[in-house]
Amino acid sequence: MSKKLTINPLGPHIGALVEGIPSIASLSDKQFEQLHQALLEHQVLFLREQPITPLQQRNLALRFGDLHIHPIYPSTPESKEILVLDSHNKKPLNNDHWHTDVTFIETPPMGAILAAKHVPPFGGDTAWSSGIRAYETLSEPLRGLLSGLKAEHDFTKAFPEYQYHDSAEDHQHWLAGKAKNPPVIHPVIRTHPMTGKKALFVNAGFTTRIVDISQTESDAILHFLFEHAIKPEFQVRWRWQTNDIAIWDNRVTQHYANADYAPQRRIMHRATILGDRPH
Repeated sequence: MSKKLTINPLGPHIGALVEGIPSIASLSDKQFEQLHQALLEHQVLFLREQPITPLQQRNLALRFGDLHIHPIYPSTPESKEILVLDSHNKKPLNNDHWHTDVTFIETPPMGAILAAKHVPPFGGDTAWSSGIRAYETLSEPLRGLLSGLKAEHDFTKAFPEYQYHDSAEDHQHWLAGKAKNPPVIHPVIRTHPMTGKKALFVNAGFTTRIVDISQTESDAILHFLFEHAIKPEFQVRWRWQTNDIAIWDNRVTQHYANADYAPQRRIMHRATILGDRPH
Protein backbone atom coordinates (compact mmCIF):
# COMPACT_ATOMS: atom_id res chain seq x y z
CA MET A 1 0.00 0.00 0.00
CA SER A 2 1.42 3.40 -0.99
CA LYS A 3 1.98 5.96 1.70
CA LYS A 4 -0.47 8.85 1.83
CA LEU A 5 0.97 12.30 1.17
CA THR A 6 0.96 14.98 3.85
CA ILE A 7 -0.35 18.34 2.59
CA ASN A 8 0.42 21.34 4.82
CA PRO A 9 -1.11 24.66 3.70
CA LEU A 10 1.28 27.62 3.66
CA GLY A 11 -1.37 30.31 3.62
CA PRO A 12 -5.14 30.84 3.65
CA HIS A 13 -5.51 31.28 -0.12
CA ILE A 14 -2.56 29.71 -1.94
CA GLY A 15 0.35 27.34 -1.44
CA ALA A 16 1.03 24.04 0.33
CA LEU A 17 4.05 21.95 1.31
CA VAL A 18 3.87 18.29 0.27
CA GLU A 19 5.66 15.74 2.45
CA GLY A 20 5.71 12.00 2.92
CA ILE A 21 7.20 10.65 -0.31
CA PRO A 22 10.80 9.54 -0.89
CA SER A 23 10.67 10.42 -4.60
CA ILE A 24 8.10 12.35 -6.58
CA ALA A 25 9.38 10.54 -9.69
CA SER A 26 7.84 7.27 -8.45
CA LEU A 27 4.38 8.26 -7.25
CA SER A 28 1.73 5.56 -7.17
CA ASP A 29 -1.54 6.27 -8.98
CA LYS A 30 -3.25 7.01 -5.65
CA GLN A 31 -0.46 9.37 -4.59
CA PHE A 32 -0.59 11.15 -7.94
CA GLU A 33 -4.34 11.61 -7.62
CA GLN A 34 -3.86 13.05 -4.14
CA LEU A 35 -1.18 15.38 -5.50
CA HIS A 36 -3.47 16.47 -8.32
CA GLN A 37 -6.34 17.18 -5.94
CA ALA A 38 -4.02 19.18 -3.68
CA LEU A 39 -2.91 21.20 -6.70
CA LEU A 40 -6.51 22.07 -7.55
CA GLU A 41 -7.12 23.16 -3.96
CA HIS A 42 -3.90 25.03 -3.18
CA GLN A 43 -2.86 26.19 -6.69
CA VAL A 44 0.88 25.78 -6.04
CA LEU A 45 2.67 22.90 -4.27
CA PHE A 46 6.24 22.69 -2.96
CA LEU A 47 8.45 19.69 -2.20
CA ARG A 48 11.88 19.62 -0.53
CA GLU A 49 14.80 17.25 -1.25
CA GLN A 50 13.51 15.84 -4.53
CA PRO A 51 16.44 15.29 -6.93
CA ILE A 52 15.00 14.55 -10.35
CA THR A 53 16.52 13.97 -13.78
CA PRO A 54 15.16 15.70 -16.91
CA LEU A 55 13.64 12.43 -18.12
CA GLN A 56 11.99 11.81 -14.75
CA GLN A 57 10.66 15.36 -14.73
CA ARG A 58 9.29 14.94 -18.25
CA ASN A 59 7.61 11.65 -17.33
CA LEU A 60 6.06 13.17 -14.21
CA ALA A 61 4.73 16.11 -16.22
CA LEU A 62 3.28 13.77 -18.86
CA ARG A 63 1.03 12.29 -16.17
CA PHE A 64 -0.79 15.65 -16.19
CA GLY A 65 -0.95 16.03 -19.98
CA ASP A 66 0.93 16.84 -23.18
CA LEU A 67 3.96 19.11 -22.91
CA HIS A 68 4.83 22.45 -24.50
CA ILE A 69 8.17 23.18 -26.18
CA HIS A 70 9.15 26.80 -25.64
CA PRO A 71 9.96 28.89 -28.73
CA ILE A 72 12.79 30.85 -27.05
CA TYR A 73 14.28 29.11 -24.02
CA PRO A 74 16.87 26.33 -24.49
CA SER A 75 16.16 22.79 -23.37
CA THR A 76 18.14 20.00 -21.73
CA PRO A 77 20.09 17.53 -23.92
CA GLU A 78 18.11 14.66 -22.39
CA SER A 79 14.66 16.06 -23.13
CA LYS A 80 13.52 18.85 -25.44
CA GLU A 81 10.42 19.28 -23.25
CA ILE A 82 12.49 20.39 -20.23
CA LEU A 83 13.56 23.99 -20.66
CA VAL A 84 16.58 25.46 -18.89
CA LEU A 85 16.41 28.77 -17.02
CA ASP A 86 20.06 29.60 -16.41
CA SER A 87 20.60 33.11 -15.04
CA HIS A 88 23.92 34.78 -14.28
CA ASN A 89 25.79 38.05 -14.88
CA LYS A 90 26.23 37.53 -18.62
CA LYS A 91 22.68 36.24 -19.00
CA PRO A 92 20.41 38.01 -16.51
CA LEU A 93 16.96 36.74 -15.71
CA ASN A 94 14.32 38.07 -18.13
CA ASN A 95 11.19 36.89 -16.32
CA ASP A 96 11.52 39.02 -13.20
CA HIS A 97 8.01 40.39 -13.67
CA TRP A 98 4.58 39.10 -12.78
CA HIS A 99 3.30 36.75 -15.47
CA THR A 100 1.33 33.62 -16.24
CA ASP A 101 3.34 31.25 -18.41
CA VAL A 102 2.79 31.11 -22.17
CA THR A 103 -0.61 32.80 -22.33
CA PHE A 104 0.38 33.83 -25.88
CA ILE A 105 -0.94 30.53 -27.31
CA GLU A 106 -4.53 29.40 -27.94
CA THR A 107 -4.34 26.71 -25.23
CA PRO A 108 -2.16 28.17 -22.44
CA PRO A 109 -0.48 25.71 -20.07
CA MET A 110 -2.56 24.10 -17.35
CA GLY A 111 0.50 23.91 -15.17
CA ALA A 112 4.23 23.60 -14.77
CA ILE A 113 6.82 21.70 -12.76
CA LEU A 114 9.94 23.65 -11.77
CA ALA A 115 13.02 21.90 -10.37
CA ALA A 116 15.83 23.80 -8.64
CA LYS A 117 19.23 22.58 -9.91
CA HIS A 118 21.54 25.33 -8.64
CA VAL A 119 20.45 28.15 -6.37
CA PRO A 120 22.30 31.18 -4.98
CA PRO A 121 23.22 31.19 -1.27
CA PHE A 122 20.53 33.81 -0.73
CA GLY A 123 17.93 35.56 -2.87
CA GLY A 124 16.21 34.22 -5.97
CA ASP A 125 12.86 33.55 -4.29
CA THR A 126 9.75 33.03 -6.42
CA ALA A 127 6.31 34.36 -5.48
CA TRP A 128 2.94 33.11 -6.74
CA SER A 129 -0.36 34.99 -6.58
CA SER A 130 -3.88 33.54 -6.73
CA GLY A 131 -6.08 34.67 -9.60
CA ILE A 132 -9.02 33.02 -7.85
CA ARG A 133 -8.63 35.17 -4.75
CA ALA A 134 -8.04 38.23 -6.93
CA TYR A 135 -11.39 37.60 -8.64
CA GLU A 136 -13.23 36.85 -5.38
CA THR A 137 -12.22 40.19 -3.86
CA LEU A 138 -13.50 42.30 -6.76
CA SER A 139 -16.85 44.04 -6.27
CA GLU A 140 -19.90 42.39 -7.83
CA PRO A 141 -20.46 45.21 -10.38
CA LEU A 142 -16.84 45.03 -11.52
CA ARG A 143 -17.00 41.24 -11.84
CA GLY A 144 -20.04 41.68 -14.06
CA LEU A 145 -18.24 44.16 -16.29
CA LEU A 146 -15.09 42.07 -16.63
CA SER A 147 -16.96 38.82 -17.32
CA GLY A 148 -17.91 40.10 -20.78
CA LEU A 149 -14.46 41.37 -21.76
CA LYS A 150 -11.64 39.73 -23.69
CA ALA A 151 -7.97 40.66 -23.90
CA GLU A 152 -5.07 40.22 -26.29
CA HIS A 153 -1.95 38.28 -25.23
CA ASP A 154 1.23 38.83 -27.23
CA PHE A 155 4.49 36.81 -27.32
CA THR A 156 6.52 39.95 -28.15
CA LYS A 157 5.53 41.81 -24.96
CA ALA A 158 7.65 39.56 -22.74
CA PHE A 159 10.13 38.70 -25.51
CA PRO A 160 10.82 42.01 -27.32
CA GLU A 161 12.91 41.88 -30.48
CA TYR A 162 15.71 44.14 -29.19
CA GLN A 163 16.73 41.46 -26.66
CA TYR A 164 17.55 38.98 -29.42
CA HIS A 165 20.19 40.71 -31.52
CA ASP A 166 23.30 39.18 -29.91
CA SER A 167 23.74 37.02 -32.99
CA ALA A 168 22.04 36.36 -36.31
CA GLU A 169 21.07 32.94 -34.98
CA ASP A 170 19.38 34.46 -31.92
CA HIS A 171 17.46 36.90 -34.09
CA GLN A 172 16.32 34.20 -36.51
CA HIS A 173 15.20 32.11 -33.55
CA TRP A 174 13.15 35.04 -32.27
CA LEU A 175 11.65 35.71 -35.71
CA ALA A 176 10.59 32.07 -35.96
CA GLY A 177 8.99 32.24 -32.50
CA LYS A 178 7.10 35.40 -33.42
CA ALA A 179 5.87 33.92 -36.70
CA LYS A 180 4.56 30.80 -34.94
CA ASN A 181 2.90 32.78 -32.13
CA PRO A 182 0.70 35.63 -33.37
CA PRO A 183 -1.35 37.50 -30.74
CA VAL A 184 -4.32 35.59 -29.31
CA ILE A 185 -7.51 36.60 -27.50
CA HIS A 186 -8.57 35.19 -24.11
CA PRO A 187 -11.35 36.10 -21.66
CA VAL A 188 -10.39 38.52 -18.90
CA ILE A 189 -12.12 36.19 -16.42
CA ARG A 190 -11.71 32.46 -17.01
CA THR A 191 -13.50 29.50 -15.47
CA HIS A 192 -11.38 26.63 -14.20
CA PRO A 193 -12.27 23.56 -16.29
CA MET A 194 -12.14 21.17 -13.31
CA THR A 195 -13.27 23.15 -10.27
CA GLY A 196 -15.60 25.68 -11.91
CA LYS A 197 -13.95 28.50 -9.94
CA LYS A 198 -13.48 31.83 -11.69
CA ALA A 199 -10.13 33.60 -11.83
CA LEU A 200 -8.65 36.80 -13.14
CA PHE A 201 -6.78 35.92 -16.34
CA VAL A 202 -4.72 38.92 -17.41
CA ASN A 203 -1.03 39.38 -16.64
CA ALA A 204 1.51 42.14 -17.15
CA GLY A 205 3.89 39.74 -18.90
CA PHE A 206 1.77 39.05 -21.98
CA THR A 207 -1.55 40.94 -21.87
CA THR A 208 -1.40 44.00 -24.14
CA ARG A 209 -4.96 45.36 -24.36
CA ILE A 210 -8.62 44.69 -23.76
CA VAL A 211 -10.36 44.41 -27.11
CA ASP A 212 -13.49 46.24 -28.28
CA ILE A 213 -12.96 49.24 -26.00
CA SER A 214 -10.82 52.35 -26.37
CA GLN A 215 -7.10 52.28 -25.64
CA THR A 216 -7.63 54.77 -22.80
CA GLU A 217 -10.25 52.54 -21.19
CA SER A 218 -8.12 49.45 -21.74
CA ASP A 219 -5.03 51.03 -20.19
CA ALA A 220 -6.97 52.15 -17.11
CA ILE A 221 -8.65 48.79 -16.52
CA LEU A 222 -5.49 46.76 -17.09
CA HIS A 223 -3.43 49.02 -14.82
CA PHE A 224 -5.92 48.42 -12.02
CA LEU A 225 -6.13 44.66 -12.65
CA PHE A 226 -2.36 44.18 -12.85
CA GLU A 227 -1.95 45.87 -9.47
CA HIS A 228 -4.95 44.19 -7.87
CA ALA A 229 -3.86 40.69 -8.95
CA ILE A 230 -0.58 40.81 -7.04
CA LYS A 231 -1.66 42.07 -3.63
CA PRO A 232 0.54 40.53 -0.91
CA GLU A 233 -2.46 38.90 0.75
CA PHE A 234 -3.04 36.82 -2.42
CA GLN A 235 0.55 35.53 -2.48
CA VAL A 236 2.86 32.80 -1.29
CA ARG A 237 6.65 33.19 -1.50
CA TRP A 238 9.13 30.33 -1.72
CA ARG A 239 12.80 30.39 -0.73
CA TRP A 240 14.53 27.83 -2.92
CA GLN A 241 16.94 25.12 -1.89
CA THR A 242 18.72 22.84 -4.36
CA ASN A 243 16.45 19.90 -5.38
CA ASP A 244 13.26 21.69 -4.43
CA ILE A 245 10.29 21.23 -6.76
CA ALA A 246 7.31 23.53 -7.32
CA ILE A 247 4.17 22.50 -9.19
CA TRP A 248 1.57 25.13 -10.00
CA ASP A 249 -1.80 25.52 -11.65
CA ASN A 250 -0.98 28.01 -14.40
CA ARG A 251 -4.67 28.55 -15.20
CA VAL A 252 -5.34 30.49 -12.02
CA THR A 253 -1.98 31.89 -10.86
CA GLN A 254 0.73 34.39 -11.70
CA HIS A 255 4.33 34.23 -10.51
CA TYR A 256 7.41 36.42 -10.16
CA ALA A 257 11.03 35.24 -10.14
CA ASN A 258 13.05 37.61 -7.96
CA ALA A 259 16.29 38.69 -9.68
CA ASP A 260 18.13 39.89 -6.57
CA TYR A 261 21.04 37.42 -6.54
CA ALA A 262 23.60 38.84 -9.00
CA PRO A 263 26.47 38.05 -9.44
CA GLN A 264 25.43 34.56 -8.24
CA ARG A 265 23.99 31.93 -10.61
CA ARG A 266 20.59 30.23 -10.60
CA ILE A 267 19.65 27.21 -12.74
CA MET A 268 16.11 25.84 -12.93
CA HIS A 269 14.50 23.17 -15.13
CA ARG A 270 10.87 23.58 -16.14
CA ALA A 271 8.32 21.23 -17.68
CA THR A 272 5.29 23.06 -19.09
CA ILE A 273 2.00 21.15 -19.38
CA LEU A 274 -0.44 22.18 -22.10
CA GLY A 275 -3.99 23.09 -21.15
CA ASP A 276 -7.30 23.91 -22.78
CA ARG A 277 -8.77 26.99 -24.44
CA PRO A 278 -9.81 29.45 -21.69
CA HIS A 279 -13.50 30.21 -21.37
